[in-house]
Amino acid sequence: MKIASLRRGRHQPDLPGVLGPARVDVRTRNLTKRLRPGDIAVIDHLDLDKLNAEALVNANVAAVVNASPSSSGRFPNLGTELVVAAGIPLLDAVGPEVMRTIEDGDRLRLDGDTLYRNENVVATGDLLTVAQVATTMQNARAGLGVQLEAFAGNTVEHLRRERELLLEGVGVPQVRTPIEGRHVVVVTAGHGYERELEGLKLYIRERSPVLIGVDGGADALLAAGHQPDLVFGDVASMSDAVLGCGAELVIQAYRDGRVPGLDRAEDLGVPFVLFRASGTSEDLALLLADAHDAELIVAVGMHASLVEFFDSGRSGMAGSFLTRLRVASRLVHANAVVGLHRPKAATWPLVVLLVLTLVGLGVAIAVGGQTALDTIPIGDWWQTAVDRVQGLFS
Repeated sequence: MKIASLRRGRHQPDLPGVLGPARVDVRTRNLTKRLRPGDIAVIDHLDLDKLNAEALVNANVAAVVNASPSSSGRFPNLGTELVVAAGIPLLDAVGPEVMRTIEDGDRLRLDGDTLYRNENVVATGDLLTVAQVATTMQNARAGLGVQLEAFAGNTVEHLRRERELLLEGVGVPQVRTPIEGRHVVVVTAGHGYERELEGLKLYIRERSPVLIGVDGGADALLAAGHQPDLVFGDVASMSDAVLGCGAELVIQAYRDGRVPGLDRAEDLGVPFVLFRASGTSEDLALLLADAHDAELIVAVGMHASLVEFFDSGRSGMAGSFLTRLRVASRLVHANAVVGLHRPKAATWPLVVLLVLTLVGLGVAIAVGGQTALDTIPIGDWWQTAVDRVQGLFS
């Protein structure tokens, strides 16, 4: 009895606030892949975008701690509002030191604007409210003109740097996958990609388009039961399943010499081709399909509106805008294909009805002989059959 009493820890009173284990990563996209319900996500994400915010909400985290301002006010980013509206506490702008002092698995407690670890204060910041976020968004929309001016300058600079690629397709690599004259579906793991892929099932089955997975879009294709023909982008963000699925691999090489994921591809012995250009992976995938004369390019999970362009990353926005202009005659959004595509009518009902008709006629002749044949209104019977088949297709 004495030993048992020694092992029994002292009762700890319930402490106020939100408690949970820390999950830390400077890249929010990587962090969201390993979050579990009840975790406290510690990020360093200036102007939290919609895609990463949705991933945080879907992970059902207990709280989010951001070293940087989640909304700087430069433009109306969509992510901050989404997290706060979901009822998830968001402690904002706590400073970069938190990324060094907190480690994965640390037990954290968020109480108001203060973050504790083992009852020691590790960070303080601004606990955002719905009203604060709404005010920030309103002010950001008012100042959007400044961002548009900067966008115009970035567009001119990007066009100067990538003029030959955008206007003439110079630098687009050759690939083994046949693309010319075919439909191409380019998939990114952006907003709504799962719903769009689900809607394209019949289209993909009937048209057998070239399937290109960009970064996380390659995993999205596999998860939806599709075999990618070509995978593109940052090898570091691709799973082993993607790299081992047999799809052709294209790796982006930046103009400054950086080739993210090159070491991993070489270590795994996966053959690849390099696409040397600036811009985002999804933009280069669109340019590749266009340069190889795809008949139609279907975009899945890609950004469409001006605010979404801002929200997806300001540095690549000008390139995305110019890319859309370059491929505009071939590019359609997945939602448009889902709305307009009608599956081909199956021919098997006609075949089955014809076989049953001939079997019935044969049985009648076998039983009744020539007399039965003379009394059967074959013309009326056949017309009735034709009418019924046509009804199946109307």
